[in-house]
Amino acid sequence: MAGGVWGHGRSGPVGALTLTAVAEGIRSSQEQPMGPFPTVPQAEPLELGPEAEPHTQTSTTAFEAQHGSGATAPPDGNEHCSQHSAQEAAPEGLHQAPQGSWEEGALADLALYTAACLEEAGFAGTQATALTLSSALEARGERLEDQVHGLVRGLLTQVPSLAEGRPRRAALRVLSALALEHAQDVVCALLPRSLPPDRAAMELWRSLSRNQHVNGQVLVQLLWALKGAAGPEPEALAATRALGEMLSVSGCVGATRGFYPHLLLALVTQLHEVARSACTPDSPKVWAPCQRGPPHSHASCAVEALKALLTGDGGRMVVTCMEQAGGWRRLVGAHTHLEGVLLLASAMVAHADHHLRGLFADSLPQLRSADPPQRLTAMAFFTGLLQSWSTARLLREEVILERLRAWQRDPEPTVRWLGLLGLGHFALNRGKVRHVSTLLPAVLGALGEGDARLVSAALGALRRLLGQPRAPVRLLTSELGPRLPPLLDDARDSVRASAIGLLGTLVRRGRGGLRVGLRGPLRKLVLQSLVPLLLRLHDPSPDTAESSEWTLVRCDQALRWGLLEEVVTVAHYDSPEALSRVCHRLVQRYPSHVPRFLSQTQGYLRSPQDPLRRAATVLIGFLVYHASPREVSQDLLDSLFLDLGLLQNDPESAVSAAAHVSCQQVALLARSRVRPRCHRFFSLLRRPHPPRSAPQYADSPFQRRSLTGRWSCPRTR
Repeated sequence: MAGGVWGHGRSGPVGALTLTAVAEGIRSSQEQPMGPFPTVPQAEPLELGPEAEPHTQTSTTAFEAQHGSGATAPPDGNEHCSQHSAQEAAPEGLHQAPQGSWEEGALADLALYTAACLEEAGFAGTQATALTLSSALEARGERLEDQVHGLVRGLLTQVPSLAEGRPRRAALRVLSALALEHAQDVVCALLPRSLPPDRAAMELWRSLSRNQHVNGQVLVQLLWALKGAAGPEPEALAATRALGEMLSVSGCVGATRGFYPHLLLALVTQLHEVARSACTPDSPKVWAPCQRGPPHSHASCAVEALKALLTGDGGRMVVTCMEQAGGWRRLVGAHTHLEGVLLLASAMVAHADHHLRGLFADSLPQLRSADPPQRLTAMAFFTGLLQSWSTARLLREEVILERLRAWQRDPEPTVRWLGLLGLGHFALNRGKVRHVSTLLPAVLGALGEGDARLVSAALGALRRLLGQPRAPVRLLTSELGPRLPPLLDDARDSVRASAIGLLGTLVRRGRGGLRVGLRGPLRKLVLQSLVPLLLRLHDPSPDTAESSEWTLVRCDQALRWGLLEEVVTVAHYDSPEALSRVCHRLVQRYPSHVPRFLSQTQGYLRSPQDPLRRAATVLIGFLVYHASPREVSQDLLDSLFLDLGLLQNDPESAVSAAAHVSCQQVALLARSRVRPRCHRFFSLLRRPHPPRSAPQYADSPFQRRSLTGRWSCPRTR
């Protein structure tokens, strides 16, 4: 076969005419009526010249020999045969081929034979090739759809043994000829060989991808195969692998025009299916996108296919943003998949807005899907795409708002969380502040949720609402007054950081009114939160500490304390001197609030976190040192003295040492208190008490003393 088809016997070009003759002969052998053949465009005249005859005879003879035909070749003297003679030469040899010879191996040989013809026939022979193969199979009284699997298996077996270059390329074009008319059958035949990975199958997928006439049809069939598979089954994995191979070919993404958003949604939904299956103990380990080497798991294949889809369409920045934000790792995580979808939607809003409207429209029908992965993935895309004003305009504002409010009544926390995020994104769009009366009840009600995601989403929505030009600062201040302070000390790190950031945003928006004393409720809220903000500078959570610093800077600017340098120094270094100056300024500005400051700080002496206990002890020492004896009651001093005395036995040495120093300051302030009124005259005759000495605290072992870790500065020794 190899010597006859690929050998040196060919001396002239063979076009689609030869292939048509083969098909005609096969049909004649079965006495089937000939139907009209499709017109095949030829770049050259159909009349074969003298130089074409030797090759035609040689190829036909080799084909007959391969199948055991007993026919003889035409005489050598007939060198100037006409076009009709050339058509009859091939059928004559094939007419005597036994019926049983058309098995899978013979079909594969026929495919390779027609591949040899295609090498010189060009695209004009593509239709003739499909016709030839169809005729060969119809000769057995069977449809081509029933035998494509055998043909594909034959190609998979013989293609790896072919030499690189023209022979291999010609054989691969036979597959394209089949796919041109029977894409679904070709895909069904190739999919089982894609799992486990087969090099020949991958080569066939890439060859289909490079053919601009069939790649779109094949991609559509792969998409339906992916959507038709039930969860992360082998068929879905095989389709995902095939999609990754095809989309990795440069220029193939252009074939997805018209169903690009549908394909993207299907791949992301497939990742959700894989993430859900990864929760089971028997599931294999999920491949991390940062690992090197060829991907082997279902999740890795889906991620690579998604990257290829985005990169091929010019979305390289989307891929980069996902890598920098850890979006790919979130997409494959069992509990973080929807966070990854939200990151992907945000990256597409920023860098691939030409697909947003189609993606938004395709996600709408899936919002009511009975399949949880499909429904939740569509909800996440719907929520994330609301950040785009032009995309959100596809639906009426009332429809979007009503849908998001309906999600708030869903018993599933994840749905309520997505609804809150959607309300926050909805608040970003122009003119949506007029819906604040509808937005606020749902958002404020979520502040009491037990799920940290819901509370953080509600706080984020309020913060976005405050970012609008006509944000209702006074209304939000009155509503947040009783709700926000407890969240500053919430046990969940993310909730604390978000609540403190919301307070800073509220202060920044109401800065003008605070300067002239017109915002009484907001000023009260700031003074009520001042002690938690100072102590949270030492919070073990870096996000909370950074958020506290940012909010204190906003408060300093709004209330004109002049403590910017001191606040920054306390936030980044263990500087008792800077904290002492902060306490001195606060006692001078708000002397009537000193007892409240001390009472609030006293509550942190029982904190389970060592840094907070020490920070509270030091803050009490400086507040007592700068306070006037008349401003603090004896009962409060006695209570502070008792609690500080207990801390002197704290297992943490830094806490016990600081409690000893602060306890001395409380005792000195108690002795300096003014005596009763009847003894005031006699007290004037006595020598005044000596001034109290400033407390001296050792360096803190908890607070970071440099910018290392927070600002990505190199560590110095």
